[in-house]
Amino acid sequence: MKQTFAALMAPYRAFLRLPDIPAMIATAWLSRMPVGMNALALLLFLREALGNFKQAGLIVGAFFVAMAVAAPVMGRLIDRIGPRLPLTVTGVIHPLGLVTLLVAAAQGVDATWLMAIAAGCGLFAPPVTILTRTTWRHRFADEHNRKMAYSIDSIMIEMNFTVGPLLVAAIVAAWGARTALITVIVISTSAVLIFFASPILKYWKQEQPVERHLLGPLADGRLVALFFLTFGLTFCFGLLEVGYPAYATSIGWVAFGGVLLALNAVGSAVGGLIYGALHLRTSLERQFTVALALMTMPLFLHGVVDQRVLFALVAFMAGLAVAPALTAQTLLVTRIAPARYATEAFTWSSTFIVTGLGIGMAVGGTLAETLHSKAPFLLAGGVIALMALMSLMMPRSVARA
Repeated sequence: MKQTFAALMAPYRAFLRLPDIPAMIATAWLSRMPVGMNALALLLFLREALGNFKQAGLIVGAFFVAMAVAAPVMGRLIDRIGPRLPLTVTGVIHPLGLVTLLVAAAQGVDATWLMAIAAGCGLFAPPVTILTRTTWRHRFADEHNRKMAYSIDSIMIEMNFTVGPLLVAAIVAAWGARTALITVIVISTSAVLIFFASPILKYWKQEQPVERHLLGPLADGRLVALFFLTFGLTFCFGLLEVGYPAYATSIGWVAFGGVLLALNAVGSAVGGLIYGALHLRTSLERQFTVALALMTMPLFLHGVVDQRVLFALVAFMAGLAVAPALTAQTLLVTRIAPARYATEAFTWSSTFIVTGLGIGMAVGGTLAETLHSKAPFLLAGGVIALMALMSLMMPRSVARA
């Protein structure tokens, strides 16, 4: 067992000895901590302010959909002028928007206005995830190191989704949902400063201006197909983001929602660690299909399991294939998209990810409020099964530097 673990970790030890890698990984984790906290903190705060998950889910959904709409514009802008000015502007406006949302909700402002404010916050979300993933492409030309980088990056995101919900749940339990959202605002402000102080931007490469297609990377049908599948995948994530807190609330233990989200993220991190160390001969497309298929059964199991320990175990199992799926998806974007569209391709990917997440949360909140707290899990299982089947039609891509 010890030898197996040592063999699994050997590629990671070699990777971490490369210049600036530990600092880049630490920055990727710290600067994206709000990613793991935003959804739950906003959802619980708004549910407390408005009294129901339906409106809270719709408002949080508006936040993520607006973020998705802005991402391609942000990507094209970064490709043209570089990352520093967009980071500075969003690093100021985004936390100010969150403060406005907090004050407005506390003052009893109508939900329609809260949705508009939330959308404004989403439009100016700092593009730290996009920049991190694009920089890994610039940092490594070979696919082996890129896979290691993206696997670790996916694990770091899952650590954000592990620590973030637990931190939010602990703050909510001790001091309430308003304090949790204030904490998110403070961390969001710090995140951009951490990013500027890191070595990540040192590896940023500005591509030479070239003639660009109006649709950018969306002119390639393979990327469009991949992004559609990505939307379906993250739509299910959105269902879970609401499903776990709704289930926890239904059994009278609100903080358990954060625990379930964290366990799901831990499962994903474990799966990502294993996946990143494997040297698989099957195509990336088929790896993506298998990862989607492996999620199906645990998602359906949420609907039939009632015992709390078993429910927690199923939440962990449902996460095991998440990081492998996202890593394979990221590698496919890197492989298919031309260098001149690198950032824009990742922002379009982010658009479909965040749109899926936002719409999934809105639908999940409605299902949990009007049908049953377990309805989001059953829908997620059906959608993932459909995405796995559809992914079998993806043509095989060819590696590019």
